[in-house]
Amino acid sequence: MTQSLHDQARKAVVLMVEDNLDHAFLVRAAFEESAPHVELHHVVSGDHCMAWLRREQPYQAASRPDLILLDLHMPRMNGYEVIQEIRKDETLAALVVVVLTTSTEPADVDLLYRLGCNSYLAKPYSFQGFIEMAKALSSYWFQWAVLPTNTQA
Repeated sequence: MTQSLHDQARKAVVLMVEDNLDHAFLVRAAFEESAPHVELHHVVSGDHCMAWLRREQPYQAASRPDLILLDLHMPRMNGYEVIQEIRKDETLAALVVVVLTTSTEPADVDLLYRLGCNSYLAKPYSFQGFIEMAKALSSYWFQWAVLPTNTQA
């Protein structure tokens, strides 16, 4: 029987890619409150995300994430470009990418699923909503879902 990350000794690693520091603060606080078995890391842009995933300067010692929380609208390299880069790189393609954004535009939702996101979430309007979202994400992805083997750890 396959163990979930929740059953294992190590914490689940989440990489949040978010340029809005207020939103990043809310996500971090929500995970701290509701998912203590999650180790949350934060980068502020898509290019920093790709450097993290490829363990480039200054992220040579970066942990391989079990899940990426990806905002869409960021300067330099946006979320659309990030997911395309991840999905075309065979060493990264199996990573779980959850889009977390303010956009609920059907065109965005459709495009991101076609590009290969694993889930698409609209950012909650309240801190309580962020807590409930963090609980649900943590429960689903780290207790119930069977994730790809983390071969590049």
